[in-house]
Amino acid sequence: MKVVFHTTEGNRVEAEGNAGDSLLRVAQAAGMPLEGTCEGQMACSTCHVVVDAEWFDRLPEASEEEEDMLDLAAGVRRTSRLSCQIVLEDGLDGLSVAIPAESHDMSG
Repeated sequence: MKVVFHTTEGNRVEAEGNAGDSLLRVAQAAGMPLEGTCEGQMACSTCHVVVDAEWFDRLPEASEEEEDMLDLAAGVRRTSRLSCQIVLEDGLDGLSVAIPAESHDMSG
């Protein structure tokens, strides 16, 4: 299934993922600057993305733990989520998210 990333430079990057993949892994495979320091354990906010409004309500609601981590992220908006907590599934083909300007992958 297709995922569309909008970069801070204004580029549109399309990536392919499979049902069950985390959005973080798809983003990293597409070269997006999402560090994911805690490897999906919700101990950081380095995989923060801003989900396009038209897609936001299609996602399962964020857990309290995810909301707590988002409180620590820079540039949080109403439709912010942690990409490690978004699992691709039917109905999310074409999901569109923006990479916040504050995102930097320091791992490589």
